[in-house]
Amino acid sequence: MPRILPHRTTPATQVPADELVNWYQQFRRDLPWREPGVSAWQILVSEFMLQQTPVSRVLPIWTDWVQRWPTASATAAATAADVLRAWGKLGYPRRAKRLHECATVIARDFGDVVPDDVETLLALPGVGSYTARAVACFAYRKRVPVVDTNVRRVVTRAVHGRADAAAPSPARDHADVSALLPDDDAAPLFSVALMELGATVCTARAPRCGLCPLARCAWRQRGYPPADAPPRRAQTYAGTDRQVRGRLLDVLRASDSPVTRAELDVAWQTDGAQCDRALNSLLADGLVTRTLGGRFCLAGEES
Repeated sequence: MPRILPHRTTPATQVPADELVNWYQQFRRDLPWREPGVSAWQILVSEFMLQQTPVSRVLPIWTDWVQRWPTASATAAATAADVLRAWGKLGYPRRAKRLHECATVIARDFGDVVPDDVETLLALPGVGSYTARAVACFAYRKRVPVVDTNVRRVVTRAVHGRADAAAPSPARDHADVSALLPDDDAAPLFSVALMELGATVCTARAPRCGLCPLARCAWRQRGYPPADAPPRRAQTYAGTDRQVRGRLLDVLRASDSPVTRAELDVAWQTDGAQCDRALNSLLADGLVTRTLGGRFCLAGEES
């Protein structure tokens, strides 16, 4: 049975923290990085992987990753090529490279322990404002505002009574969420509950308001006014340089030895110039290396 918390109302906006947290305890998704005993490093890995990537795609990759490399030092000891292969089809493979660099710094400079304060976390490779606060909050239970797209959307609707959030503003967004945080040790749980609400109920395109625990939502009280601007068109993937980069990486991940340019060209025969551009960008990002013999391989696999 979920633990029912005593009534506690957040300041300024009258969003009941107890109602939100009790909802979360009953309806949250069972995600493995939320389980007891998951280390700060493993939570950091999940945050890297979840950037711009659906949970369903992250779940199997994260599970395999933390079984294979449960610590920062284990990840740091792997080759860059091993890391890129393990990243699979999560997309944005520069995140894998930065995660590998981050693991190296944590293992070397912090005794294999992920730092617990936001400022130190921000100095790590690949760690931005959201990720630093997420790790401090979810791994170390710090009372810090954690703001992602889902949180911004919930705050925009429940607090400001608008359908869609304005352009991100870290100062404004952090101040909004800070005003909502309970003053006690329930703050980290409130933060993850706020995020979960945006991910599963207060969604962008089809919010399920009948399931929302925030009865005093300002957007609901105003009669659900529509957005001021038309919804943004979803980004396409098919035919983009991102897709070509992914195809080229697929070839390299599947090969045990460096491949020729002709073998890469087979992966994308639609537009030779686009294939050139995608390959050059992979080389510039340090994800792919050209060998002395003129072949291509994943970074760290040169022969």
